[in-house]
Amino acid sequence: MSKIQILWVDDEIDLLKPHILFLESKDYVVHSCKSGQEALEYLEERPVDIVFLDENMPGISGLETLSEIKMGNASLPVIMITKSEEEFIMEEAIGSKIADYLIKPVNPNQILLSLKKNLDHSRLISEKTTSNYQQEFRKIAMDLSMVNTHGEWAELYKKLIYWELQLEQIEDSGMFGILESQKVEANQQFGKFVDRHYEDWFTDADGPVMSHTLFKKWIAPEMEGANTLLIVVDNLRYDQWYAFEDILSPFYKKTKEHSYYSLLPTATQYARNALFSGLTPLDMEKKYPKWWKNDTEEGGKNLFEAEFLGEQLKRLGKDMKWDYHKISSLKQGKQLSQNFRAHKDNDLTAIVYNFVDMLSHARTEMEVIKELASNDKAYRSLTKSWFRNSPLLEIIQQAQQMGMKLIITTDHGTINVKSPSKVIGDRETSLNLRYKTGRSLTYDDADVLAAKDPKRIHLPNINVSSSYIFAKNDLFFAYPNNYNHYVSYYRNTYQHGGVSLEEMIIPFVVLEPK
Repeated sequence: MSKIQILWVDDEIDLLKPHILFLESKDYVVHSCKSGQEALEYLEERPVDIVFLDENMPGISGLETLSEIKMGNASLPVIMITKSEEEFIMEEAIGSKIADYLIKPVNPNQILLSLKKNLDHSRLISEKTTSNYQQEFRKIAMDLSMVNTHGEWAELYKKLIYWELQLEQIEDSGMFGILESQKVEANQQFGKFVDRHYEDWFTDADGPVMSHTLFKKWIAPEMEGANTLLIVVDNLRYDQWYAFEDILSPFYKKTKEHSYYSLLPTATQYARNALFSGLTPLDMEKKYPKWWKNDTEEGGKNLFEAEFLGEQLKRLGKDMKWDYHKISSLKQGKQLSQNFRAHKDNDLTAIVYNFVDMLSHARTEMEVIKELASNDKAYRSLTKSWFRNSPLLEIIQQAQQMGMKLIITTDHGTINVKSPSKVIGDRETSLNLRYKTGRSLTYDDADVLAAKDPKRIHLPNINVSSSYIFAKNDLFFAYPNNYNHYVSYYRNTYQHGGVSLEEMIIPFVVLEPK
């Protein structure tokens, strides 16, 4: 491994000999120049790893030299050293993207710390992150054997996401592989947990907040005395929320973050209709048969969300001015952004934004999207890039200027499916890859959560003998006919409708304008 090459630029370099000897004793190689011009000529001929640059020199100044260095090599770290504590010099240097700023007189340990911070930063973080996760791995493994409430599962899932986001920043595929295996084990245990307790959640006072109770329990209380913008980003996983959360920080501060559970199936027509209606799918079918369509019926399944919301507001006694928008294209998003100030007097403005859902479907159908979102890390990155440049962010910025409270949530998450599970059904069986409903379903019991009497989990019966099955873990359902082609096409795509941490445990976030 080659030694670190340092260029130290100072018109009084001779006075710095003790510092240079100290660095050389630490196995650094130090080259020196007495002026900015000399340094620029040196850098044209020889590469270095880092530059120490005096600000106050005869000839071209340190700031001018810094500007020239950055034009020639923007990624070369430069540490500015100066006697001056004038604020404008600091601001100029920081604006020129210096790596560090030191005030004379400097001592050798300051220099060494700055070097490590800038050159060993990635290695030190990597080593510390790996060490911390190795310790946490044992604790997570113990938690997996003991966790037994919906709240504990939500906390464990968020812990796994935290470590996923930490480990993806370092080059340690071994540690990342261990985390992936923990996620698989967690989903296996979570599937068993949901199988045991899901039915009871509908009547248990200690059950989790779910799709059909979210509005009444958490959204409605937040609307009291505040103009509220409710954004439901379809198909938004917890890790994707964390990926773009920081983009909101200049405009909003987070005041609450809770996890809630999507009901089954974790699919838009069930979960999002339940959110806006405040009703289970079974109750929606009974009370509003004209607005509810079962899987096998023709036509759009989410065409009456605004009507469901209006009815729920009436039941809750909310006499207010409200509006609802569904955004499914860039054009619709831009139109709403351009006209958003017309909503400033609304008590509630509800927006369903469909981009993440469209992205997951496009990833299945388009090769270019498969390349751009080949794994969870890339999927998060693509979501963040979209959000940073979306009309949705423009809308949020306007809401902040108008003093609106902001609530961000979703209807369900999504999971990258890896393994097929064979299922056989008749022609009336639904088509979703993560759940099936129909008569005479044949499947592997170990792969599914089965509801032979759908009413017990508040789902409508399409036929008298219909049942539901929900895929667990990262499985997807495949028919025996044309099996190999089907499996090849859908493996490693993002799907929803089944039982997994990623699909069921989802974010609810309240933010106040800054």
